Amino acid sequence: MNKKSESIRSKSLTRASRSILSRHLWAQILVGLVSGVCLGYSLSPHGYALVDWEVAFSIGEWLSLPGIIFLGLIQMVIIPLVICSIILGIVETASIDFLRRMGLRVIVYFILTTTISILIGVCLVNIIKPGLHIDTGVIKAALESDAAASRINIDDFDEMKEAVDNLTVPQRVANVIPANLARASLDKNMLQIVVASVLIGIAMLTMSPTHQKPLRDLCVSGQVITMQIISWAMRLAPYAVFGLLANITIKLGPEAFAGVGLYMLTVLLGLACMVFVYLFIVVLVSQRMPLEFLRSIREVQLLAFSTSSSASTMPFSIKAAEENLNIRPDISRLVIPLGATVNMDGTAMYQVVAALFLCQIFGIELGSYDLTLLIVTTVGASIGTPGTPGVGIVVLASILSGIGVPPEGTALILGVDRILDMCRTTVNVTGDLTATTVMQRWLPEDK
Repeated sequence: MNKKSESIRSKSLTRASRSILSRHLWAQILVGLVSGVCLGYSLSPHGYALVDWEVAFSIGEWLSLPGIIFLGLIQMVIIPLVICSIILGIVETASIDFLRRMGLRVIVYFILTTTISILIGVCLVNIIKPGLHIDTGVIKAALESDAAASRINIDDFDEMKEAVDNLTVPQRVANVIPANLARASLDKNMLQIVVASVLIGIAMLTMSPTHQKPLRDLCVSGQVITMQIISWAMRLAPYAVFGLLANITIKLGPEAFAGVGLYMLTVLLGLACMVFVYLFIVVLVSQRMPLEFLRSIREVQLLAFSTSSSASTMPFSIKAAEENLNIRPDISRLVIPLGATVNMDGTAMYQVVAALFLCQIFGIELGSYDLTLLIVTTVGASIGTPGTPGVGIVVLASILSGIGVPPEGTALILGVDRILDMCRTTVNVTGDLTATTVMQRWLPEDK
């Protein structure tokens, strides 16, 4: 039974991977990115303005339609994919002792790398000071626009913040347990979903194979189905990237990028530094050559870049870990699903850089206590952040409110959020694959 289920899942994953990678999707995505920006600039009222602005905005809306469909398909399957992958990853370890040893090590590792990522971001912001070089006109125009309101419902956000602030520490801890799994799915509370999936997987380990079979087969079917939908969605990826970037460029023009260019540079420099940290870890722990490691995972990185979703690339990450990095399945199939929802180094760095950038703009001075609290809050906020496109900007709003920056301040960085989202997701996925090499070294095969 297990071999048959495993065969069905492996064949599905192999078929989907080959279908996507054989079409040189990465090259199509890069072409879509460049051509989307060029077309957007040609039509934008802030660019060459080849057509009237109303016509340009209408064209942009139609161009973004494949991207909206693409994102909808990805978001539709994220929760079942995460649940099925975590449950199967735990059941396939077949050992509670191995699960306990891995769990302790991987959580410590995830927290450590997330903290390193945040500290890199803090250092770069304090050195470059991007918030002190932005034009006041850009600030005023962004705050007076309805850009923030279109992405964040301020009234709902305030109610949510008030409800969270009224919780005591014991209540916050108890909140991790999903008393209502349907509600957790509706709210996309990924931390609760992960906890529930882990508990179900551990419970299944205590059961006989006969009693495991129905739910295990259901999870295998769920993973195969979600993989098929993701493979369909990937066919739209080049058109999605083209349309979304064209629409953004039409609406915002080059000024949106120029105004916060130094901020973008700071985030990208920080993400690059984190990739070097991963390469250092890989060399130190597994003695792999950096270029060899990057070649082994480049397709997954490009898929993560195009989807802006570490969760949707999770099956491909598992495939790359096992076939290209020679990671044991009992490690890759547990570490990567957990990492896709818990290990968000790129997102954490982006959030702390954006928060400090906006603090500099609004003239908010953070003392050592406030900075420490911001770091701790960012670490906590990055854990359990849904691995779906655009979520980082909403999580950022909750962090900003804690340090006195109005959530509307996110309007300043909304224009470049899509591009930075693609980049930080690539770093998130790289971090997950790096974690598998570390766990393989820390957990020898004699389990």
